[in-house]
Parts: sequence; C-alpha cells; structure tokens
Amino acid sequence: MARQIIDLSIAIENEIISDPVPFNPKVDYFDHAMTAGQMADFFPGLTRDDLPDGEGWAIERVELITHNGTHLDAPYHFASTMDKGKRAITIDEVPLDWCIGPGVKLDFRHFDDGYVVTAADVEAELDRIGHALQAMEIVVVNTRAGAAYGGEDYVDAGCGMGREATLYLLELGVRVTGTDAWSWDAPFSHTAEKWNDARDPSIIWEGHRASREIGYCHLEKLHNLEALPPDGFQVICLPVKIKGASAGWTRAVAVIDG
Repeated sequence: MARQIIDLSIAIENEIISDPVPFNPKVDYFDHAMTAGQMADFFPGLTRDDLPDGEGWAIERVELITHNGTHLDAPYHFASTMDKGKRAITIDEVPLDWCIGPGVKLDFRHFDDGYVVTAADVEAELDRIGHALQAMEIVVVNTRAGAAYGGEDYVDAGCGMGREATLYLLELGVRVTGTDAWSWDAPFSHTAEKWNDARDPSIIWEGHRASREIGYCHLEKLHNLEALPPDGFQVICLPVKIKGASAGWTRAVAVIDG
C-alpha cells in the first residue's frame, strides 16, 4: 500500500461556524479583475489593457485570531507559567521535535457533550486499543464534535479532557495532544452549568491549566480523526511562527506508511 496522507485540518472560511461569534474568522476575496489596477501601479505607464486578459492577481485579506482554524496552542496560552513556575514558552519557542511524532487516537465519541474525561477513561481506552503509551507520542482525541463540525452546535459539542486525564498523558511523556472539538476542555456552555451549581473555579479550563504543572501543547479543531486507526501513523503539526504568540495555525496531517 502506498503512503497515505490524511488531512486533519479544517479550512478557514466565512460560511461555517467554527468559533463563538466574537472570534469568527473573516476572509475578503479579491479576484484578478479587481486587482488589475494594483498590479499596474507597480509599473509606471502600464494599463489594464497591457496585462494578459486584463488580469491582475488573486489575493485575500484575512482577519484572524491565532486560535481560528486548526491551530497549536503554546503553554503561554494556558498560563504565564509552566513546569511548576517556569516562564511559559510562546509558540515560536515550542520545540519543533514536539510537533512531529507517532500518533495515537483515543475514540471518545460515545461520551456525552460536556463530559469531562478522567484518567481512568484514558487508561481504559488505551487498554481497549492495546497500546502502551510512549514518551513524545502525539495523542489525538476523537469526540462527537468531529461529526458536528459545520453545524450550529459545533462549539458546544464533544467531551473535554479534564486535569487528571491531561496529567496522565503528560506524566507518561506526551508533550502534544489534540482534539477535534473547539476546546481541549469541555465546552464552556456545559462547564458554566456546573460552575453555577458548585461555584468551584478549579473546573474552569482545568485541562489547559495542567500545563502549569507539566508544560505541553495541544491542537484544537482537528478534523477527519474518524479516518485514523488507533495507532500506526505519524502526526505532523508544525505551527506558523508568530513572535511571542499564544498559538499558531497549522496544516496538521497524519501520515500512514504503506
């Protein structure tokens, strides 16, 4: 069988709800006819009629935050510190060898939206797929949110990884994780209900905050995880290098060698 490359990324586009309303991406498209004048401006005396078919270039103006689209979060996004008091690294400081490695998929599609995954859940899934987790493997979590992408309920869909589940992975040497949901943690709408009942601030962003103890990165808004086997693939998720930033966009892919 030939090498297979599976695209694990969503597209940045206007029509699909991929973020809460204040954070939605915006793409303005300029086609060849619209930009002929721009091109002519670079060459004094050149007119639109001089250009082949009167065409300029196609370009786009994109308005984004660093957490739009499929992206890799740096420890700096989660808190100002990592590894029990060290300065949290930004996305341009993330070691690139964290971002290429053997992949493992945990299938948690059966969990209800808002469920907080525990260490016992992770251990049970690893037992089910017969995989002994190794340091520097990249663990991706398939939730119901993957199937919900493109629908109005996407941001509120899927289970989340809790503090103890995250630390279970990190203590075994994992440094990059990922999810097909909007957030590594349970959707905010579900956590807010628990907050209203218990007023326990420790439940807010608990999976993210695990980085304060052991620094790590995670991928959010992955796609196509259903197409992956439990293991036996490589993940490549090199982030765009943005100085001092909390995240960087990535065209994440899985590679299965024949």
